Amino acid sequence: MARNYYETLGISRDAPRDEIKKAYKRLAKQYHPDLNKDAGAAEKLKEINEAASVLCDDKKRANYDRFGTASEGFTAGTGGFDFRDFSNFDFDFDNIFDSFFGSSFGRAQGQRRMHRGSDLNIEIEISLKGAAFGVKKRITLTRLDKCAECNGSGSRDNSLETCPDCNGRGVVKQTIRTPFGMVSTSTTCRRCSGQGRIITNPCKACDGRGRVKRNRKLEVEIPAGIEDGSNLRIAGEGEAGEHGAPAGDLYIRISIKPDDVFERQGNDVWLNANIPFTVAALGGSIKLPTLDGEAELKIPAGTQAGTVFRMRGNGIGALHGGARGSQNVRISIAVPESLSRRQRELLLEFEGLSKSKNYSVDAKKGFFDRIKGAFNE
Repeated sequence: MARNYYETLGISRDAPRDEIKKAYKRLAKQYHPDLNKDAGAAEKLKEINEAASVLCDDKKRANYDRFGTASEGFTAGTGGFDFRDFSNFDFDFDNIFDSFFGSSFGRAQGQRRMHRGSDLNIEIEISLKGAAFGVKKRITLTRLDKCAECNGSGSRDNSLETCPDCNGRGVVKQTIRTPFGMVSTSTTCRRCSGQGRIITNPCKACDGRGRVKRNRKLEVEIPAGIEDGSNLRIAGEGEAGEHGAPAGDLYIRISIKPDDVFERQGNDVWLNANIPFTVAALGGSIKLPTLDGEAELKIPAGTQAGTVFRMRGNGIGALHGGARGSQNVRISIAVPESLSRRQRELLLEFEGLSKSKNYSVDAKKGFFDRIKGAFNE
């Protein structure tokens, strides 16, 4: 299916020649190889040139609008376009780039390209207590490090020669003909891989690469208050850069293991406590685990199932300092599944006394003491 040249340039079918030129400038800059490293950029630039070569020629444009194809002798998609009829428009990519990026852009193309090392990504699993109070973890990385024999240069005796293909620029400049004149493009030199220099006496330890694979042991300090899914960045602990370029960074994703006792919600922790129904009715105290160790919690008489008690300061501290959260204790009441004869009699007696209007406070207290003793036997 033939391409829609108007869609390619992003213009309407009645666009004048000046608008076509502006659209071409914008798209050619966008897909120029020096700025766009995507794999399909070069092919997209060819499509843009093809569309402009047709729409800027009145005869070809008329044929295209009428028949969906250009004049005879034009073969779409071949890349062999005849642009001689459109060379009256002076178009220079270098001037356009200077206007957008300043004159330093051209100088940057002449400098040797130094490729920064790759970043590394790992995941560390820690406990909830480790997240609450911070923890140190020892890890081992396998990464590309700077070669110690050649100090990352890749040369045994530091013998480097200027690349003859790019004359030390690291890029090779090419000129192509377009509907608006000659266009210069720059691509990375294949011979020196953009370095601008060629190693004549490669280092044997790294085969001239300047980097070798090694195991690296690190002690990572996980800060208190960190949350699940957080990322830590350790600058310069990624892979070494090419030929002395800066190293990448190490990114550590934190995973917090589910805890058997506590559930975290922000800086608070939650705990379920199952207490005897006698403690819920009569009151008392229970011992509970906390992040800091065992603690005692007072239970008032008449506590109902689902009641939540807050233990302030027993939660998790904020990541960047500040007060700790709370430990929230959700109460459930344990009801005996089977009763002794004595326990059953006392409960029935309690049910009867509860309905009596002559049930004194002293009688209530004495009866509760008997119930408590019976259920604690």
